[in-house]
Amino acid sequence: MPAFDPKTTALILIDLQKGIVAMDLAPRTGAEIVTTSHALAARFREAGAPVILVHVDFQPGEAPSQAVDAPMGGGERPADWAELVEGVRHDGDVIVLKHHWGAFTGTDLDLQLRRRGVKTVLIGGIATNFGVESTARSAWEHSYDVVIVEDACTSAKAELHDFAVKAIFPRISRVVTTDAIHFG
Repeated sequence: MPAFDPKTTALILIDLQKGIVAMDLAPRTGAEIVTTSHALAARFREAGAPVILVHVDFQPGEAPSQAVDAPMGGGERPADWAELVEGVRHDGDVIVLKHHWGAFTGTDLDLQLRRRGVKTVLIGGIATNFGVESTARSAWEHSYDVVIVEDACTSAKAELHDFAVKAIFPRISRVVTTDAIHFG
């Protein structure tokens, strides 16, 4: 893997928030993803590359309302459900609040990236086959070079994670692990 240019590369971390990190996840736990993401974000900050922290929240009546066969779980959530987990956010990070699976729809993420001259996005977070995949697809459609950090992702089930990593991501991105990431 060639070195990334910190002037044109950003890290996007999806849904590292209290209500999602606490879920039953696989192939990695939410705590494992947070630990990996902390270390990865520190490397980006040290290199001077932007870190984008994305979280999701819906106020009553704001959730997408299309009729579907298998709606996402709803109901009451704790008041801190959408809050980023402790220690993830640092001064200078860009915070994006989304209302859909993907981080581009209905947000200023594209504007934030383009203003910073970003051409390549590395993406990790939860869930691999929902928020990460939706964001990666949109990034690809917006003509960014997309890189998935596989060991910084997890999902509700290992099979869902594996399907996205093996069948979807190779068509729209490169797939790496954190040890392959370095800046030039």
